[in-house]
Amino acid sequence: MHWKRWITALVALPLLILLILKGGSTLFTLAIAGVATIALWEYYRIVFTGHTPAVPLYSSLWSYAAGVAVVWTMPTHGFQSLTALLIVYLIGAAIFSIFRFPLSQDAPVVVLKQVFGIVYIPISLAFLVLLYNGDDGIHWIFLLLLVVAAGDTGAFYVGTYLGRHKLAPAVSPKKTVEGAIGGLAANLAACFAYSLLFLPAISTTGRIFFALGVGIVGQAGDLFESEFKRVAGVKDSGTLLPGHGGFLDRMDALIFAAPSAYLIKEYLLA
Repeated sequence: MHWKRWITALVALPLLILLILKGGSTLFTLAIAGVATIALWEYYRIVFTGHTPAVPLYSSLWSYAAGVAVVWTMPTHGFQSLTALLIVYLIGAAIFSIFRFPLSQDAPVVVLKQVFGIVYIPISLAFLVLLYNGDDGIHWIFLLLLVVAAGDTGAFYVGTYLGRHKLAPAVSPKKTVEGAIGGLAANLAACFAYSLLFLPAISTTGRIFFALGVGIVGQAGDLFESEFKRVAGVKDSGTLLPGHGGFLDRMDALIFAAPSAYLIKEYLLA
């Protein structure tokens, strides 16, 4: 499993670096929209496991279209456009639910899960585009991804070899307190190493706050996604990334870390 994890990372990493350095805002936005769509599909696959009747295709397509629209529109037209998109999406999802109701009275719950999916994944990931389009955006994206990846790797290996005390056994039995601490230590190390070289204007306090803020919410995001899988009785959100599971498995920490990083940068480190 470990070698699959590393091979996948080694294949994907150069493509990701090239996208960030040379892709430009448009291509980067399209890439995030694509990833958000795949992650949203995996989320729906988890939360709608065993639903009878199945969620109609037209209702799912409406959700994917809304997700792409959010990622594309929010960074360029602001949060006001986001409110409008969410209202339009909610109205559409509610209309579709009327046709489902004669078949199953869980229609309102289905709408709630669909709307939550849009807030949980595309809106959160749209903050990556906001971060990318801001001042020193490329460096902030690299800093965020490096901090999240370091925390994930640190938690995995420290937890594997030194973990003794369970962190949240009801949610994720393999996660340990030692792994969580190792992840935060890796968050700090990665943040200091990169920011000292490429974002020297950040203060020492700012670096600590950014690393721990992103690290803590990232671990919370990981555990939060595990709750969905635990309820659905599935191990991974998908199989598209060998050694990592699905896109949602790989993005779970980033989903919470991206908006947190943007808010910290814009409102606490400015």
